[in-house]
Amino acid sequence: MRHFFDLDELQNQQAGSLKLYQEFLRVPALSVGLYVLPAGSIDPQSPHKEDEVYYVVRGKARMRVGTENRPVAAGSVIFVEAKLEHRFYDIVEELALLVFFAPAESGG
Repeated sequence: MRHFFDLDELQNQQAGSLKLYQEFLRVPALSVGLYVLPAGSIDPQSPHKEDEVYYVVRGKARMRVGTENRPVAAGSVIFVEAKLEHRFYDIVEELALLVFFAPAESGG
């Protein structure tokens, strides 16, 4: 099991992928991945069965969590409880986000 990760390396791996989300850590109680949304794109996600935390590594956008709407940028930390509707929008600069799921994401 890997214990150390380099963000630049993760971003380079993700850039070579066609996927928006790339998981890099999974244990039963937690999964972590890098989620990248290009500027001007539409966030295709739907609510998850797990609680999650987003950490904005870079970029600028707005995010809706339930009925709240806020701007997000590098350094923002966002908590979304399980099954709550949420979405990034008005993505003006490519967003790179670390996403933490607890327990590990089940895929829906």
